[in-house]
Amino acid sequence: MTTRVQAPAREIFGWSMFDFANSSYTTVIITVVYATVFPTLIVGDARLGNLLWSATLSASYALVVLTAPLFGAIMDFSGSKKRFLMASWLLTVIATAALGLAGPGQTALAMGLLLVSNFGFASGESFASSFLPDLGPPEALGRISGMAWGLGYFGGLVSTAAVLFGLGPASPENLGAVRLIGPVTAAFFFVGAIPTFVLLRERGVAQVLPPGESYVSVGIGRIRQSMRDVRAFRDLLVFLGSLFFSQAGLSIVIAFAFIYGDQVIQWQPSTMMAMFVITQLTAACGAILFGFIQDRIGARNAYGLTMVLWIVAATLIYATPQLTVAFNSAFGTTFAAEHVFLCVGGLAGTGLGAAQSSGRALVGLFAPPEKAGEIFGLWGVMGKLAAIFGLLGLGVLQAVLGLQTAILFCAVLFAAALVVVRFVDEARGREVARTWTAATPSAEAVAP
Repeated sequence: MTTRVQAPAREIFGWSMFDFANSSYTTVIITVVYATVFPTLIVGDARLGNLLWSATLSASYALVVLTAPLFGAIMDFSGSKKRFLMASWLLTVIATAALGLAGPGQTALAMGLLLVSNFGFASGESFASSFLPDLGPPEALGRISGMAWGLGYFGGLVSTAAVLFGLGPASPENLGAVRLIGPVTAAFFFVGAIPTFVLLRERGVAQVLPPGESYVSVGIGRIRQSMRDVRAFRDLLVFLGSLFFSQAGLSIVIAFAFIYGDQVIQWQPSTMMAMFVITQLTAACGAILFGFIQDRIGARNAYGLTMVLWIVAATLIYATPQLTVAFNSAFGTTFAAEHVFLCVGGLAGTGLGAAQSSGRALVGLFAPPEKAGEIFGLWGVMGKLAAIFGLLGLGVLQAVLGLQTAILFCAVLFAAALVVVRFVDEARGREVARTWTAATPSAEAVAP
């Protein structure tokens, strides 16, 4: 049986700073800036660039799928979560800085560096999240996760503002500054994460390797044992099924939202900056607000509410051009589609922060601390499989149907996530996590 106590505030702050720091990568590279630079300036062909963007991110997520369960098992056995987190941090920083070497036409180099940097970033997400069950009792995890995710959006806001306002427009005429996008982002991630490694404790205790065994063989053995124990965590597994669909939808939004604004809405640079600020602020507020809501109404219900928000948001994103025409016709106004898109972006930002935070917290509730590395490794695998499915699906659909129509795929994915999560019994899943021990046979560990 596991008893969880509240960690010191300074340690929670240290852990939260990793969200602050790594948001520079996901915001600047994956969502706002490099996502538009890659297809237009590096590849030079929008539809081909979009497809290669999807394929590269999908390949990096496939590497995470292959390695995350093994890394998680080794972390738990060796008590080395901080070392794995540090390795992923340094890999991301180095590969992101090297993106400055890729110029127009150097598509293969840019793809290779993007693959490596995103692999490091995505692996680090799982490593960092595996600390969550150690930071507080179940009733506090939603609030802790929400505050950290909210801080992360402020990190994305600061880092992207530094790139957008410090380097200037992402245009061929400004290519020298554009090449600094990677190095500036890497520097922010490096400096911002230092408090994490100073303040965050490693609570895991290293176990002695049996004679003739290696960490790899022990890790594989632990994965096999976890597969035998898997029935004990059936509510976790059902939730991961829901998470597959929601993460597939969110991966599309994160990777294509600003590409959509550029290619479908055809916004001006000033509108892009306004959208960036709006989505970061609303996402931060959504993560923090839903953290408190989750602790009051339950993690499953809070997560389900975010899926409803996203079904509405994805439908409105698709319908923005039509809504603009209808609104102007009805009221005699002359609003541009980009102005309507800003309003939709506020709703989408709220759902983005809330969905990501509540999903992570619910996994934390279902994870015994002594198996957190393995379970968050499984969470990472499911999230990355979902990203592969979502990104490749969107990449193919947009090549055939166009990006505007293809974006409706997101609404379908969020609806599927909402249906599946209704089969999760949160109380039963939390009780299994509370009473689980390594010595408990899997058949006996199943809650009634």
